[in-house]
Amino acid sequence: MQQATIQIVRPVSCANPSAAPQRWEVSQIEALFELPFNELLYQAQTVHRANFDPAEVQLSTLLSIKTGGCAENCSYCPQSSAYDTGVEATALMKVDAVLEAARAAQAAGATRFCMGAAWRGPKDRDIEKVSALISAVKGLGLETCATLGMLGDGHAETLRDAGLDYYNHNIDSAPDKYGDIVQTRQFEDRLDTLQRVRGAGVKVCCGGIVGMGESRTQRAALIAELANMEPYPESVPINHLVQVEGTPLHGTEVLDPFEFVRTIAAARITMPHTRVRLSAGRQALGEAVQALCFMAGANSIFYGDKLLVTGNPDVTADQALLKKLGMRAA
Repeated sequence: MQQATIQIVRPVSCANPSAAPQRWEVSQIEALFELPFNELLYQAQTVHRANFDPAEVQLSTLLSIKTGGCAENCSYCPQSSAYDTGVEATALMKVDAVLEAARAAQAAGATRFCMGAAWRGPKDRDIEKVSALISAVKGLGLETCATLGMLGDGHAETLRDAGLDYYNHNIDSAPDKYGDIVQTRQFEDRLDTLQRVRGAGVKVCCGGIVGMGESRTQRAALIAELANMEPYPESVPINHLVQVEGTPLHGTEVLDPFEFVRTIAAARITMPHTRVRLSAGRQALGEAVQALCFMAGANSIFYGDKLLVTGNPDVTADQALLKKLGMRAA
């Protein structure tokens, strides 16, 4: 019986960060998705091992420092004021409360502390207050990350000077899907904030959400958009849609878990040096699918019992899983 030939898609100079980046066409990433599952994981693991210790996982904790009342109408988000989801708007947390949460995260093994505020975009006075939080958390020796919405002139520089290491601003979806998900801003608005962050010398954390009713081609286009950034993000969170009653995407057909793993593998192959993070929706994946994601090149997780306002595996469960897999915190 004649054996089928499998095309190997290899990134250029994956072990050399200074090499010219490869430009990825959507069709090339679709070809990755279409590989036999074991072949795709083999390729992803090969790239992963060329650039990272495969037994290490970076642990980040995400705290909602200002919850609810957001003016955006993102169809997936329970914090939008456009939807009735039972999430109550709160004021920005004080320094002492944030420090208490950061110390607890650090004691549990987290090395990066991310602060999220439900704003369309912060005002100058908000940036001043968040800068105080960043400085306090940075003083604990943690890496700092913030996600505050769209940034204005000078905001990224102020956050940088306060000690911000990473700014998170996800592009959410492929460009041609974006208008179906959000109508209160344009895809280009996301790119504008990312340019401001890069221009200030702050590292970029940028990913997307899958399971929002997109096609496989659109998942490939999401990965292509990220991989073709110059440079591509240092952290790439891949979120599995958490369906919240009251949001327009509640009731969407659930994405097949193997398709989620394929997305992780495509991210790893196309962005060899990034931290690919398992983010929202991890609780529903179960241990076996998470293990496959680590095999596919994921090497970062959000760590703690809550991600903003949705559930996440608790610390004890994560520690037990990493022990079962013979993995450790980076």
